[in-house]
Amino acid sequence: MSKVDFRSLANNSVRNLTPYQPGKPIEELERELGITSSIKLASNENPLGPSPKVIQAATQALQKAHFYPDGGCYELKQALSRFLSVLPEQITVGNGSENVLELIVKAYLHKDDTAVISQFAFLTIPILIQSYGTRAKVVPAREWGHDIPSMIQSIDEKTRVLFLVNPNNPTGTYTNKMDFIRLMESVPPHVLVVVDEAYSEYITNPDYPNTLEFLPRYPNLVITRTFSKVYGLAALRLGYSISSVEIADILNRTRLPFNVNTIAAKAACAALDDQSHVQNSVEINQQGMQQLEEGLRQLNLKYIPSIGNFITVDVSNGMSVYQKLLLEGVIVRPLKAYDMPRHIRVTIGTRQQNDRFLKAVNKVLHARDNTVTA
Repeated sequence: MSKVDFRSLANNSVRNLTPYQPGKPIEELERELGITSSIKLASNENPLGPSPKVIQAATQALQKAHFYPDGGCYELKQALSRFLSVLPEQITVGNGSENVLELIVKAYLHKDDTAVISQFAFLTIPILIQSYGTRAKVVPAREWGHDIPSMIQSIDEKTRVLFLVNPNNPTGTYTNKMDFIRLMESVPPHVLVVVDEAYSEYITNPDYPNTLEFLPRYPNLVITRTFSKVYGLAALRLGYSISSVEIADILNRTRLPFNVNTIAAKAACAALDDQSHVQNSVEINQQGMQQLEEGLRQLNLKYIPSIGNFITVDVSNGMSVYQKLLLEGVIVRPLKAYDMPRHIRVTIGTRQQNDRFLKAVNKVLHARDNTVTA
């Protein structure tokens, strides 16, 4: 039997795709190096984990794991509707916010269309755009953040969607309310503006836009959020979008009927009901951010000011420092894939985890070469 080249049979847009590389799991590191007590500060997870109420709700939901989920996620949409003061018909749920972003690309970008996105923006979005055979117009960043005037200017007759990651991952920069309004006023009404707000619950800055207030005014606005970050449900994969009823109707036609499992939906409802856990997570994050900033300044390391639950640090050679930190049992995120080879991204952890990272990075950056030369 002759050998078949299945790579050549694949769609060209997928065949040439560079897959997204997630953060290294703790189990993988400890298996490879034979070490224990590692910490992971690579994927912007909540170091406190989920609320105890969430664990209880998820455990109870397992008793009905033999039943298919509610395909319409009625209970979760009702809970989100009450919490956000929007109509249930404005909500689309997905297997993580990435799934909802994919639904938007699938539903609104044709083969010859383009989507506008900023340099250094969340890498999954351009991967999704390319995988569906469409093209991303990448606008150069300004001071590591979104250059809103340039993004507006880049819109042309083929543009159908503009993605705004706010705050941006991996840089931690954000678009303020004034620039957001400027963007919405300038974008043609037929172009969707998709605002990815995965970290919005962490934000306390007064000039950060409350995008929900603008939904009635701009029917082309779509907001995506997730339960993976401040709510601590990353493993359960649950995200959602809020939009006009018309756009939500299209996205809900596009999604598969069981894209959210029962355990995740029950856990999310419980998470919304425990806002004290959210507030505690935000406070721990603020304290940890201050701790890391002070520590990085003492080490004379430059960092990008961040309003998320992570901070991006210039260590001159991100991949080298990443690999050396692995030997210390500390997992961070190198940013070579973002064309930021000098940087690593570090999740804000507990005080003990932050302290361990600072000691480890100081050690690997100042390690002396003990090789004896003749």
